[in-house]
Amino acid sequence: MEKVRFTFADGSGADEFFVLEETKVNGSTYLLVADSEEDEAECLILKESGGSGADDRMFEIVGDDTELAAVSKVFEELLEDVNIEM
Repeated sequence: MEKVRFTFADGSGADEFFVLEETKVNGSTYLLVADSEEDEAECLILKESGGSGADDRMFEIVGDDTELAAVSKVFEELLEDVNIEM
């Protein structure tokens, strides 16, 4: 599982997450990331929001409940052994 370092846009720091899956829905790229490799890890769904290259892609946490529910279902289908609880 790939571990990626995310830097906060405001320059206040960074955090590392494990990338569980990446998918495209309606032309937007989404990442399912987790804070650990444990079974009960905390997960986030991130949506690509800009950037011009592979090394400087920008992502935001999906906050819209409808969008979050729809993309969660896609990730659950892609990862058959994963149950995403909101």
